[in-house]
Amino acid sequence: MVDVPGGRQPPLPPPDHDPARPESGEQDAAVLAVRLAHAERLGNMGWAEWNLHTGDAVWSDQVYVIFGRDPADGPLGLPDLAGYVEPADLGALDQLLWTVVQGIEPVQAEFRIRRAGEMRNIRVVLEPLMAPGGPIGVHGVVQDITGRRRAERIMSESRRQLLEARERAAEERAVMLAMREAILPEPSSCLALPSTRIAVRYVPAEKTANLGGDWFDAAALPDGRVLLAMGDVSGHGLPAIAHMAQLRHALIGLAMTREPADRLLGWLNELVMHRLDETTATAVIGHLDPVTNVFTWSQAGHLPPILVRDGAAELLAQPRGVLLGATGEQPYHLASVRLKEGDVLLLFTDGLVERRTRDIDEGLALVVAAAAGLPARDLDAGLDHLLTAIGGPNPEDDACLMAVGVGP
Repeated sequence: MVDVPGGRQPPLPPPDHDPARPESGEQDAAVLAVRLAHAERLGNMGWAEWNLHTGDAVWSDQVYVIFGRDPADGPLGLPDLAGYVEPADLGALDQLLWTVVQGIEPVQAEFRIRRAGEMRNIRVVLEPLMAPGGPIGVHGVVQDITGRRRAERIMSESRRQLLEARERAAEERAVMLAMREAILPEPSSCLALPSTRIAVRYVPAEKTANLGGDWFDAAALPDGRVLLAMGDVSGHGLPAIAHMAQLRHALIGLAMTREPADRLLGWLNELVMHRLDETTATAVIGHLDPVTNVFTWSQAGHLPPILVRDGAAELLAQPRGVLLGATGEQPYHLASVRLKEGDVLLLFTDGLVERRTRDIDEGLALVVAAAAGLPARDLDAGLDHLLTAIGGPNPEDDACLMAVGVGP
């Protein structure tokens, strides 16, 4: 052991000490610098300092990236920033610099610069470095926010387009509903029929694109019988409504021939097959004799009416009949039922029973159960209650309902 003055021994270095390795403080500084550079890259931001007395400037690496400037060329002085800024934004830069050199408080501004011919949006936050005689420098943070502004513009344009689409959809909906109202009879016109009470509901789909070709008709014929009809044309929108109008108007004319319902459906089938291209339709057509109360009807691929009697409801046994427009070779058949005073017939389209969330048989059973509560007299209130009982209107398809009460 070597003696030293005073007899004291020098402290021994730690076992793992290596004079060639940096001290822990230097290690911490290096790690911090790496982390800071990583944060700057992730945030696309950097820092800068400008000396107001000497004009010297210091930039972090990311500021060079933001301005597209070669580090070998050195940083820009505060007055030289104007050469990068879009002329329309120079006022914002001037206001920023004037405010910060007053040494009042940190200030920020956003402006556009040109980088290699590309427009970039940057935000600059500057803070004066104060001394007893006033500000001696400026510290700043520069961030490239081009991506954020681009996303905001895209969102703004998307909102604008969505608003326009909603306005167009509302206009289209208004037009289609107006067309339907012009085509279909007013429910009030169906009430003054001999020995019957009739209530009708048309329930449009919530979505404009799903407004379809559901239709109904109820009218007294010259021979004293009452025509009751309901149908649904395939498809949605204006084409379906146009086809519905042709089909219903054709039935109005054909009904004047006094032919039975199966013959009327046969003629309508010919019309669909030869005049309404790429279209199919369902329909129920019946005649109610007010003297005998016999309802004679035929159907083409349509759900059968529901008979409500003495507080019970059941689907009528339906005669054979294929979809309109499917084939011209299969005949339509007739069925009949004698109604009693107080009975209610419910005709409806499939939009009443179909839901995406449930099987059609489940929906049909639900409607039959709800129909049992239809009163013989206050049919309007009864239809409102039925719609509530089955869960309200179908948001994805429109529906027609017609309740016919027999007797005075």
